[in-house]
Amino acid sequence: MYHLRFKGNHYDIGVKRGKIFKKCNIIFPLNMDNFQMNHGIESEKILQKYFKEVCEEIKGLTDTIGVDYYKFASWLLAMGCCMYNLEDNFPLEVRGCTAFAINYKNHIYYGRNNDLPPYLKDGAKSEIYKPIGGNKFNITTSSFINGEEGINEKGLVVAMTFVGTQLQDIKPGFNSVFIVRYLLEKGNSVEHAKELLLKLPIASNCNILLADNSGDMLVIECTPNKKVIREPIKINDELSIICTVNSFISEHMKTYEWFGEDDYKSLERYNNVISAFKNYNNEDIIEYIKDVLKGNKGFMCQYDKSLNFETVWSSIFDLDSLVIYRAEGNPRRCKFINDERLKKK
Repeated sequence: MYHLRFKGNHYDIGVKRGKIFKKCNIIFPLNMDNFQMNHGIESEKILQKYFKEVCEEIKGLTDTIGVDYYKFASWLLAMGCCMYNLEDNFPLEVRGCTAFAINYKNHIYYGRNNDLPPYLKDGAKSEIYKPIGGNKFNITTSSFINGEEGINEKGLVVAMTFVGTQLQDIKPGFNSVFIVRYLLEKGNSVEHAKELLLKLPIASNCNILLADNSGDMLVIECTPNKKVIREPIKINDELSIICTVNSFISEHMKTYEWFGEDDYKSLERYNNVISAFKNYNNEDIIEYIKDVLKGNKGFMCQYDKSLNFETVWSSIFDLDSLVIYRAEGNPRRCKFINDERLKKK
């Protein structure tokens, strides 16, 4: 996993990333069909309306590496939405992530397994952003500019999980990974991030988990046409939890799901997380979360090798201290390492 830092204005941040890509001779497979390109062009207009700064960042990158801005922005906006032909027609939308937040004795923790095809592991990054005019934040991503999860200096966590969407239901808008980036940079709390998200046009089905160090936490289940807020489950007087996987949990949202691809035991992972914390008995909380992510409390990351699918990183965030514990690979084989780059001084 690469560990990068970016600060300054957005265009210059894009230039810096572009120079890194040029130095490493990275070439991007910008092959899109008409549906993807048209989706990207229309979605870029929405990105310009709500998050013009990130468009400047993309422009700094494309100016530096010498590719067309609109084609590159369209490619980024198709990711996690309709990028069904990224590499040898292997769909990028094959994802099996689990994310949860818990409030234990008024202390908030977040945990995640990021499950992807293993060829995406080599490009995984943990990046510190300090953009002019926005929050400082740590974002973890299998891509760049956008990401799957993160925490900002205000103690706000934003994380996504992918939910299948039929192509005819996809609309121009923010894909899930740009939602994460937008809310980390702009959001000050769960309530503020919720207000921002409810105004956004959404491209495809996804879950967005929000948690902050005041104790607020929720999941917003999103489709291009509808958003539903799901509240935490109270386990007991000391412990509550919110969890998201690759399906909708709210009964009236299930009709919007599409399982054309394998959901990698989505509901089993959800039920195992909830069950694990129902059985929690005041053990060391960080170690207990590690055990949950390792699958020691029920299936979580033990995918069969024949699936060509694995947990490429695991994260635990302490929302009070802003310390991150991360296993840069399958947590059953890789140790969790402390990341204190965002830690409160």
